[in-house]
This record gives sequence, C-alpha cells and structure tokens, in this order.
Amino acid sequence: MQRLLIVGCGDVMRRALPWLCRRFRVYALARSAEQAAILRSLGAIPLQGDLDRATSLRRLAGLAHRVIHSAPPAASGNDDPRTRRLLAALARGAILPRTLVYISTTGVYGNSAGAWIDESAPLRPESPRALRRVAAEQRLRQFGRRHRCRVALLRAPGIYAEERLPLARLRAGTPALIEADDGYSNHIHADDLARAACLALFRGRGGRAFNIVDDSRWKMGEWFDQVADAAGLPHPPRLPREAAQQAVDPALWSFMRESRRLRNGRMKRELKLRLAHPTPTATLQRLRAAR
Repeated sequence: MQRLLIVGCGDVMRRALPWLCRRFRVYALARSAEQAAILRSLGAIPLQGDLDRATSLRRLAGLAHRVIHSAPPAASGNDDPRTRRLLAALARGAILPRTLVYISTTGVYGNSAGAWIDESAPLRPESPRALRRVAAEQRLRQFGRRHRCRVALLRAPGIYAEERLPLARLRAGTPALIEADDGYSNHIHADDLARAACLALFRGRGGRAFNIVDDSRWKMGEWFDQVADAAGLPHPPRLPREAAQQAVDPALWSFMRESRRLRNGRMKRELKLRLAHPTPTATLQRLRAAR
C-alpha cells in the first residue's frame, strides 16, 4: 500500500481516517502520547513529532508518497515557520511526496465587500492570521515546482458540524452587526471538508487552489440567528460597525469586518465533490429536533 502522512490530524482529518485507512498505510504526526493513542485507535500509525521542533521531524524524510497538511500556523508573525520546517524535512528524503494537499483558509482573499469571487481573485490578506496562510501557500507552491510534487490548496471558510456550532458565543451574548453593516460569511461542514481533502489526493491539479465552501449565502448575523433559533437561545444583540469593533476582541473583529461570497464551481467540476451538506439547514434541524 502507498504511504500517506497526515500532519495536523484534528477533527476534520479524523473524520477522513476510515476512508483513508482503507486505501493507504496512514501515518499521522502526534505531539503527545495522548494524541498518539487516539490516532492509533482510529487506524493510523502515530509518529511523535512537533512542527515547532525541527529535530523531531527527521523521521518524516522519505516516509510518504502523499501528504495532507492541515496543521495551523503559529499564533503570531506574518510567516509560517511550521510549514517551512515540514517541507525541509520532506525534502531530505530519498522518496519525495508525489502529492501534497494543504488545508488553507478563505481569509487569504481579505474583504471583497460582499462581491462574488473565485480562485482567480487576487490575494489580499488583511490580518496576520491570513498573512501566515498566504506565506504557507507560497512555500508549498515553490516546493511543488522544485520537486515535481502536485500541490492542491483547499481554502476553507468557517467549519461547522453538530458539535462545532457557535453556541458558546451565543450564550455569552457576543454581538453581531446590524443588517446594514453585516457581511456575508461562508461555511463548510467538517465532513465535506474531510471528503474534499481525500478527493484532492487524486484529483487535485498541481498548484491549483480550490474554494471548499457550501452553497449557502448567509450573512454572518443571519447565521447566528439561525443557530440561536435551533438551539433555543436568544438572538445576539446587533450593533453598528463602530460599536461592534469596540465591543469584541481584535481576532473576532478580523472575521466580522470581512464580507465575500465565494464560488465553488471549481471544487465541483475538478474535485467532483458532491456536498453531503449543501447548506447548514439539515444540521440545524437535527439540533432543533434533539432539543
């Protein structure tokens, strides 16, 4: 069996493990013994390693034919040294990966004031978080060209699932923007993102970016209202832009201030992904029924 390495085996990639383990010998980087035990129970072979320590990544050289990289960058700076260390380790192997899939973010586009955009739109990151993702994408594309490795970039928006809804935010009464100031948000179910990563191993073209988003076109405040209704919680208070900026922390404001509507035609045409969750409606209906 071909060998697959997963770097960043969190919730999304754990959802993909049953499908992947039937087709590959799957190795997964683990930072702790506890995480290693969980990955082993799911069928993966854990490897102790930490993207913040280059010496711990030596075992990755020549290990895998294919790689899925879904580990987030560090929490500060405008670069992504974690991706740099990973690629340096992979490049030292006698066997180099033939395919590499990276889960990035749609935040690389910045604010488009609600306009429709696709993958050809220029990257205009407006937050350090997005700048780090752009830096990672650039390093990965360079690696792909240098080593003839097919690199597919999956740009994901807000990830949700039944256990990944903004209930804590609603209970805390965190405000949303008034309708006149509100921006469009984009969503993808964790299961659909996991499936997209699997398909990109086989169907992703080299250096190609894909918007992995569902078909919903909700504004952010509408999204929170819908979740609140399903969970039986009050709607969040609505504030004008200036007041909201003062009321929320800067990291949250960096999400709230951006508005864009993303086309997903390339995902459907080239990856041939059929969304199991075209909108969040069914997930919210299950939440309502459970309540």
